[in-house]
Amino acid sequence: MFQTVAVLPTNKLYSSKIIKASALLGDTKILLSNWDEAQPVPQNLARFKQENIFGKTSRSRVEDILRIFHQRYLTSENEISALVTLVKKKFSPEGLDRILYFHTAQSDLLLYDAVVEILLPLHQAGRTDISIEDLKKPIIRWVEAGKTSARWSDYTVTRVIRGLMATLRDFGILEGAVKKRIAPIYLPLEAFAYLAFYLKQSQPSGLKLIHHPDWQLFFFTPPMVERMFVEAHQYRLLEFHAAGSVIRIDFPTETIKEYAYVITERPA
Repeated sequence: MFQTVAVLPTNKLYSSKIIKASALLGDTKILLSNWDEAQPVPQNLARFKQENIFGKTSRSRVEDILRIFHQRYLTSENEISALVTLVKKKFSPEGLDRILYFHTAQSDLLLYDAVVEILLPLHQAGRTDISIEDLKKPIIRWVEAGKTSARWSDYTVTRVIRGLMATLRDFGILEGAVKKRIAPIYLPLEAFAYLAFYLKQSQPSGLKLIHHPDWQLFFFTPPMVERMFVEAHQYRLLEFHAAGSVIRIDFPTETIKEYAYVITERPA
């Protein structure tokens, strides 16, 4: 079982920003591929706003995209540099999409909880088809419990759910144009190793890293996570050693940016 470790702030309220946000995969990759690491964050964002590299007709839409990007990915200079490295080094599109999904879910409490508290139990029960009603009932309960930033109307709840489902479809967690299904979850080994490095920065314990609740975003159980670590060890992406409950996990670099080079330059 996963340990009940609070990762996201419990005092945060659910936001309806997913209505405007979506996955934004194309825009995010354009932004990362044009990022100038010699310039600080404010100058990069100002340049993108001025040049409109996304080709949007609305200036307000450009501002929305930059605001969303800032919330999702600008946690530190080192981590944005790592993402830029992944894009410029042509990291696998599927692996990159999974990493961007992970960061997006971490920055949006509603998206995170929709996956972990609604979709995961359905998946564990053997359900694959997902309807609006599957999300509507629990989200209405959240609204009634005062967990949202405002009192959402039924119309807003429906728009939020459609935004969640479209975002999860774009990230490959759901599939289907009209009728949505939980997609077979595939996390490429290099992407898994990258996310393990990311999580280890704040959770040095090997055992707790295996039981980290964030792996539930991929519907992983601790035994599945441990198998991934063993495989990553076999492919020399990291060092994994287990002796009973004592687990040691080491990486070949000190920073996540350096590790991004490791996984992108690894022979196919």
